[in-house]
Amino acid sequence: MTFKFSDFFNVRLVFERIPKLLAYLPITLELSIVSMIIALLLGLLVAIIRVKKINVLSQIAVAYLSIIRGTPMIIQLYIAYYGVPMILRLINPNANLTTVPGIVYAFVALGIYESAFTSETIRAAIQAVDRGEIEAATAMGMRYSQILRRVIIPSALEIAVPGLINSFIGLIKGTSLASACGVVELTYENSIISGRDYRYLEGYVALAIIYWIITFVLERIQKRVEAEIRIPDQAPELCK
Repeated sequence: MTFKFSDFFNVRLVFERIPKLLAYLPITLELSIVSMIIALLLGLLVAIIRVKKINVLSQIAVAYLSIIRGTPMIIQLYIAYYGVPMILRLINPNANLTTVPGIVYAFVALGIYESAFTSETIRAAIQAVDRGEIEAATAMGMRYSQILRRVIIPSALEIAVPGLINSFIGLIKGTSLASACGVVELTYENSIISGRDYRYLEGYVALAIIYWIITFVLERIQKRVEAEIRIPDQAPELCK
């Protein structure tokens, strides 16, 4: 009995699988964007607490970062999906949680997980801002809100953008674990399709191509954003 290469791997099936998987791309993007917004908000809060070294809260923030970064994302997704409803039922035994979609728990778990990393990126960016610029702005009589808007944020943003976009890229790939909360996204749909025709390799290659294209596009966007927000080393000469 002879075997052909197509018996093990069929290139045509790879490109037939891609359109079927792309139908679930909006779910993956929704998971990524909403979770990243949660991560940025939580990360900014934690970063400010650590930069300001607020008593008690700073210690809580350090413990939070240690726990979140020290446990796998998949475990946090399971805890969110199975643990949060149990806690809510303890608080309110009459709570009807059957109407809460699994994607909500995925938003929370992914957002919390990613916030542990975005907070460190934001904190490092804030601390990298030249203290002299802040002192100069203070000496000019600017309020802290003005200093934050005109000095700290523009300077910190230039530093933080590469790290934040890298975090977003990692989060997009991390959404492949959202099936733990019953969410059918790209990777889970591929598992469903592959379970029907048993062509797992072609499916995973199709997935790799899709994720690679998304990453490639985001890398191009990152370079464009960095060019737009880059602060010149020297102000342009007004006259020669």
